Amino acid sequence: MLMPDATFVRTLLSRYADLQMRHCERPSQELRWQLDDVTYTLCVCTGTRTIRDALAAADRVLEQAAARGSDEPQAA
Repeated sequence: MLMPDATFVRTLLSRYADLQMRHCERPSQELRWQLDDVTYTLCVCTGTRTIRDALAAADRVLEQAAARGSDEPQAA
């Protein structure tokens, strides 16, 4: 199985966190759509179906990249 690129995952996680905070502070339909989009993308790139599972999988991707000492994608 191919692992997603750690840099891409890190970017998605950052975007997800930013949108979560902004949507909590000032909810809007536009922010909801953007949050749904990044949530979907996180799920697709990690091969999961829920945001909880996607966040856990993203953490594993980043841990594995750190263990390798790089952000290079790697086939498992």
